[in-house]
Amino acid sequence: QVQLVESGGGLVQAGGSLRLSCAASGSTSGISGMGWYRQAPGKQRDLVAFISIGGTTNYADSVKGRFTISSISRDNAKNTVFLQMNSLKPEDTAVYYCSANRWGYDNWGQGNQVTVSA
Repeated sequence: QVQLVESGGGLVQAGGSLRLSCAASGSTSGISGMGWYRQAPGKQRDLVAFISIGGTTNYADSVKGRFTISSISRDNAKNTVFLQMNSLKPEDTAVYYCSANRWGYDNWGQGNQVTVSA
């Protein structure tokens, strides 16, 4: 079983930045893709950014132009994934979840609140 622990969320003003971190532990061998999702109140959980084990990245349309190609990064040796969020907007307010796919199964972190004030 994989345990994911997120950190780095909090309150920031619009236009500000936050960096999220997620560390995987437990049965980490076989972890492939890792990503960040978010869920706002009353809405479904949506992908924010994804990174493959080889470093290929993918971003939601809602963050393109504000997040760079290197906004999501990972350290495979430490089983850690990061998300650098810049130019944050109030609509980015949500609970952010880290995910790690291992042998086709998605493992999830507990979620980390990010609040962007206007």
